[in-house]
Amino acid sequence: MTPTRRTFLRSALAGAAGGLSFAAADPDLKITGVRLVKTRPKNPLPSYAPAPDSYWVNREAARPISIYPQFTGRRGPGSKWMPDPAGPISSFTVEIATNKGVKGYGRGGDGGGPVVEGHLAKLITGENPLDIERLWDIQWRATLFYGRAGAAVHAISAIDLALWDLAGKVRGEPVYKLLGGRTWERLPAYATGNDIEQSVKFGFKKVKLALVHGPAQGREGLKKNVEQVKRTRELLGPDGDIMIDCWMALTETYTLQLADAIAPYRVHWLEEVLQPDDYEGFGRLREKIRSTLLATGEHEYTRWGFGRLLHYKAVDIWQPDIKWCGGMSEMRHIGSMALANGIPLIPHIGGSEEPIHYLAYMPALTWAETTLPPPGGPDRVYKMFEEQRLVSRGPEGVYLQPSERPGFGLDIDVA
Repeated sequence: MTPTRRTFLRSALAGAAGGLSFAAADPDLKITGVRLVKTRPKNPLPSYAPAPDSYWVNREAARPISIYPQFTGRRGPGSKWMPDPAGPISSFTVEIATNKGVKGYGRGGDGGGPVVEGHLAKLITGENPLDIERLWDIQWRATLFYGRAGAAVHAISAIDLALWDLAGKVRGEPVYKLLGGRTWERLPAYATGNDIEQSVKFGFKKVKLALVHGPAQGREGLKKNVEQVKRTRELLGPDGDIMIDCWMALTETYTLQLADAIAPYRVHWLEEVLQPDDYEGFGRLREKIRSTLLATGEHEYTRWGFGRLLHYKAVDIWQPDIKWCGGMSEMRHIGSMALANGIPLIPHIGGSEEPIHYLAYMPALTWAETTLPPPGGPDRVYKMFEEQRLVSRGPEGVYLQPSERPGFGLDIDVA
């Protein structure tokens, strides 16, 4: 039975106070299967060997574990400390199937796959997949004794995203329309990575660096960091925005030294300077640093975690990751907190297929983070990237926008 626009709106508005539910749209729809799947792009970028000096070849940068000399900051192939990318605790995709043939797909962070298979699948099988908020709460309550963050919330995130993807397909609409419609036609974007020449050539006026050296490299490492920022400012020009990702690797003292040293180059924010649970440390730094803003949240979880950031007045900018923080349902709660307290919300990898729908809907203009394919490829690689990511250009450089296909518009096949 297809609902009228009036009955659908009544259902959505009724759920707004306690969470969205689209179940009235199809009360007979049931989840019949939940499984992990391997996916591949329907239209993959051409394969090529990236430039050997590209940041994305090995992703060498400051990391929390870099204080131990046997570990480098390498996150690419051959990393001694990152999980095996082909192993059971790597990032994953979940498929939710229904009795009417509609399927939804959701992606989650490291460690969540076994939680989906070993626990969450049985909690939602047989349920109406359009009861999205109710199913989130069931999973949350069922995992409290071992979860609340990390792998358990990564698992909930993936299932939640799969449910939103499925709901969009049931309605025949992109997710941003389910959220309440589009506020912004397109979002200004920034490029993350240390291939600055490539980013500037592509048209970006906002770039985020990965800090290469941490406290273990001492004063010499600090000087090299400053040189990296200075060179970026020269390449970007006086009006572009520079951000620096410190990936939980610094101390309070080092952060103060870094902020002072890079002040002449007008850095917009320092990101994740401390470990995620050091709320008081973030708060102390925010009271002392005036030359730049502080950002964090990539490794924070749920509205309760961001509530602690708010309580400690820890940072200026929140950066939840939709595949880790609890999915689209939780992004809505976190976003409402941010809006109510005047805190900019700039999600981690916010330009990817799922969070861009939230950013297009959110009634506060923000930026969308993205990454370019590594340099060294044929022109067709970057042209396809523009086409697939709906890239446009304007006064703020590069812009992105969400897909108009139903759900999140993931253009994938199950391998």
